[in-house]
Amino acid sequence: MGIRSFRPYTPGTRQATVSDFSDITKSKPEKSLTKYNHRKKGRNNRGVITCRHRGGGHKRLYRQIDFRRDKRDLLAEVIAIEYDPNRNARIALVQYEDGEKRYILQPAGLGVGDKIIAGENSPFETGNALPLYKIPLGTEIHNIELYAGRGGQMVRTAGSFAQLVAKDGDYVTIKLPSKEVRMVRKECYATIGKVGNAEARNLKLGKAGRTRHLGRRPQVRGSVMNPVDHPHGGGEGRAPIGRSGPVTPWGKPALGKKTRNKKKRSSALIVRRRR
Repeated sequence: MGIRSFRPYTPGTRQATVSDFSDITKSKPEKSLTKYNHRKKGRNNRGVITCRHRGGGHKRLYRQIDFRRDKRDLLAEVIAIEYDPNRNARIALVQYEDGEKRYILQPAGLGVGDKIIAGENSPFETGNALPLYKIPLGTEIHNIELYAGRGGQMVRTAGSFAQLVAKDGDYVTIKLPSKEVRMVRKECYATIGKVGNAEARNLKLGKAGRTRHLGRRPQVRGSVMNPVDHPHGGGEGRAPIGRSGPVTPWGKPALGKKTRNKKKRSSALIVRRRR
């Protein structure tokens, strides 16, 4: 994948960059693997906004991704690399020997015609899925399960990977992209390699309109509001916060305050916290 820029004909094109989509081999999704996905737009079951700054955006079809990789010991061939509007990684359309088609996250280096397989005795090659206890130490992995059989939940964004650093009893220790080190049950599956489309992090939207296309509505700083609207609001001109630290619109500490529940059972599995 490459990044394409524009001539500065307008203020938007001056800053914007887009993917050149040179890695895409198929423009329309596989119809049997798509479904309508209701977008909540930040609202709850009563229609009340519970998460601000969401809504609008381009309509999307949801591609059903195989995060479980539960079709074991059956070869699959990559037949297309596609764009997915629901994530920044590319997706690969694979066809198994029995004719079934599925989408998986495209690992870096996996192309059309390559063969992949999932199972305990699979070779250590990019795109293959194995249980963690079968993967050698130091291997780059992604799409990692937290609970066996539930499907990959960690390390799925473009360009990301985790590393296997230790094995001890029923658990293996993994270093995540956030620099957190945590233990996961050894029978959980993960996919070899790192997620493709690493250049996605270097893209620049360039104008407010592209942010709206993604379904993100404008944010307004609390310091420019009135006191009735935000704890940071009010004052003459550019006023400081007027508190010991920044807070949310509802008065809770913001920017750096740890919010993880201390009674969470999985805390015992975290060896080193993320920064």
